[in-house]
Amino acid sequence: MYVKAILLLPVLFGLGGCLGNDTERGVAGAAGGAVISGATGGSPVTGAVIGGAAGYFCRDLNVPFCRNE
Repeated sequence: MYVKAILLLPVLFGLGGCLGNDTERGVAGAAGGAVISGATGGSPVTGAVIGGAAGYFCRDLNVPFCRNE
């Protein structure tokens, strides 16, 4: 189960650099969180909430390469 999540992480990190604002990163984080959570046997809704929050607030938390264009 965890192998699927590990294989999807590079894809999600690669997409994170292409997104230009908080909303785009939040939507991508929600989608990615739901997919990874579902693939590992967790709740897709919980994964979407956590992933969306992480994507939306990454710039506020000073995550490298997470800036608005």
